[in-house]
Amino acid sequence: MKLTYVGLALALLLLGGYLIPESPVIPVKGASSKDWNSQTFWYEPWGPSGVHKGIDIFAAKNTAVIAPTPMLIFYRGDFFKGGNVVVGLGPKWQIHYFAHLAQIESTTGLIAHQGETLGTVGDTGNAQGKPPHLHYSILSLLPKPWLIDTSTQGYKKAFYQNPITYLETH
Repeated sequence: MKLTYVGLALALLLLGGYLIPESPVIPVKGASSKDWNSQTFWYEPWGPSGVHKGIDIFAAKNTAVIAPTPMLIFYRGDFFKGGNVVVGLGPKWQIHYFAHLAQIESTTGLIAHQGETLGTVGDTGNAQGKPPHLHYSILSLLPKPWLIDTSTQGYKKAFYQNPITYLETH
């Protein structure tokens, strides 16, 4: 009986993540689709990772990086090649990864509302010496096997979502 309640609670929790409404905005203040190259998602070759699993949104250094949708922030700090990063869990059980930030906003709480400042565009991590930009990736915690294809590492597309499609179709 107890297991049934646990299963029901988990099912309701999963469903709840899909019921949160979202209408995402571009995560760089004042940016438009002209500020990224539409061919960069899954572009190869891309250094040691093989393929580029996100998009780079170019803007002037210190332009505000904002939450594209409401999210639970669970990491702020330095992360290997990403430099200064912010990571948050948004609706539909998707992790949003914001990298190369010049600065991380220290006043953002555990919950970030859509449009709230997370940090600023920069060139930290492996972006040093390159034009300032935000690397933006979306990783689904629940796999979407219908997105798998025959491209290099195409099986990972079950988890890595195309940020351009995400921003344009909502």
